[in-house]
Amino acid sequence: MGAVSTGEQVAFWILGPLAVIGGLGMVLARNAVHSALWLVLTMLNLGFFYVINSAPFLGFVQIIVYTGAIMMLFLFVLMLVGRDASDSLIETLRGQRIAAIVLGVGFAALIGTGLARSLGNNTVIGLDAANQNGNVEGLAALLFTRYVFAFEVTSALLITAAVGAMILAHVEKAQEDKRDQVTRMKERFRPGNYPGAKAGPGVYANTMSVAAPGRLPDGNGAERSISPILPVRELTPSEVAPKGTEK
Repeated sequence: MGAVSTGEQVAFWILGPLAVIGGLGMVLARNAVHSALWLVLTMLNLGFFYVINSAPFLGFVQIIVYTGAIMMLFLFVLMLVGRDASDSLIETLRGQRIAAIVLGVGFAALIGTGLARSLGNNTVIGLDAANQNGNVEGLAALLFTRYVFAFEVTSALLITAAVGAMILAHVEKAQEDKRDQVTRMKERFRPGNYPGAKAGPGVYANTMSVAAPGRLPDGNGAERSISPILPVRELTPSEVAPKGTEK
């Protein structure tokens, strides 16, 4: 007990710098998507640390729940709303940088104090009784009985973080960019537009090719039925002629 194997030392010296690099990249990245990806790297390394220290349940929870679910949710939201480097220089919430620095320093002091106390020569009391039926059962019993309030507060904090990520990623549209239904209707029926439904390609034609224009009731081709990104191929006379008239 207390001895660190060679494999654990190698894993620590490989994963430890990666976790630190991921944390620094999260803080220093100008792009919000890149920052989320750096945080994913740190969380993956933390999950591996749990597994190495004989806590596979916590390791898989760290990877599946935090990295696989919560961080992917943040990442998808940021990618859907669209971010670039210039957005990170704009404060959506006034004073958020100062508040983030103060809270970050306070959180670092709290974690440092906890680590300093846990790494001291303290006698462990009650650990054997808590793990009497297994580590997973003991952890679940503590989470949903003695520490259920702290557990629920943590879940509320995660939800608040998700909502905060969406608020920070939201871009308020300028008033001139907002269009109401009346404006959209006028643009749709403006002279030169085609408000009706377009005929499908190949309709009333002798071919099923999407490059062949659909036929109008008068027999002419509906050029609007062809997507502009498709090349117009050469049609044979039998394909151009209406049905029943080709020879």
